[in-house]
Amino acid sequence: MQKHKTVVIGTGPSGLTAAIYLARANLKPLVIEGLQPGGQLTTTTDIENFPGFPNGIMGPELMDNMRQQAERFGAEFMNGWVDAVDFSQRPFKITVEGAEPIEADSVIISTGASARYLGIPGEQENIGRGVSTCATCDGFFFRGKKLIVIGGGDSAMEEASFLTRFATEVTVVNRREELRASKIMQDRARENEKVSWALNRQPLEVVAGDTGLKGLKVLNNETGQEELLEADGVFVAIGHTPNTTFLQGKLDLDGHGYAVVKPGTTETNIPGVFACGDVQDTKYRQAITAAGSGCMAAMDCEKYLEGSVVHDWSESLDR
Repeated sequence: MQKHKTVVIGTGPSGLTAAIYLARANLKPLVIEGLQPGGQLTTTTDIENFPGFPNGIMGPELMDNMRQQAERFGAEFMNGWVDAVDFSQRPFKITVEGAEPIEADSVIISTGASARYLGIPGEQENIGRGVSTCATCDGFFFRGKKLIVIGGGDSAMEEASFLTRFATEVTVVNRREELRASKIMQDRARENEKVSWALNRQPLEVVAGDTGLKGLKVLNNETGQEELLEADGVFVAIGHTPNTTFLQGKLDLDGHGYAVVKPGTTETNIPGVFACGDVQDTKYRQAITAAGSGCMAAMDCEKYLEGSVVHDWSESLDR
């Protein structure tokens, strides 16, 4: 059985930042990458809001740079899917599909959250080519364009209001006549003269042409007729799902499945288990905030190991 002082489950900006800090502290972290090494940023194109890159940087390139930086300081990487964890006693046990079990005195969870998609034709094919799930990340690229926001909750209202800073018009599409958003968020969006409404319409297909998106095909539930809502970009704002299925019953999760941490820290209810990035962030969900919480997790973890671990790791550290 493999033994490690600390294991990072998941990559992305949070996991890789944690790995960099842990490796520089000579803790030789094992990083389990999962099925999408680098996280959501590997599916994006230009990133212009991550500090230090005045001309922007491609998402995959940023993640590769961070991975190389962690490796440079001694982090080890393992590709695989975590099937199960046992946090009932130390050392903790981690089961990775197709590999021998792993033991660790500390664990950092950075498995992120996945944006929910509609599952309609043309959606996945045009991610990064007009389809987005993050107005803060991509709104700037649609200056002077017509946009569509799909959703009826607070997130959709917030995205629509934000996008009016760049777009000439933002149309909110919702499959019902009623919106789930809070009244204050609805009022804010309705008072914005750039926001228009296409309610009681079911999205059917993202329609693209040779030079970009044409718009969104919808079904008008009142008339039963299909319509094409013209737009240069489509923002899907129907929420996120934290990647915590394997943690059910293992540590405290909130009602939406996000890892619960002690305010101001990355500590979960299990001493020695930490959570960082979007897996515990229900509000910001930005690459830079994820990286910052990865730094916090590494420092919390290092402090924990200094004061709590009594296992003699001298032999395993020499391997």
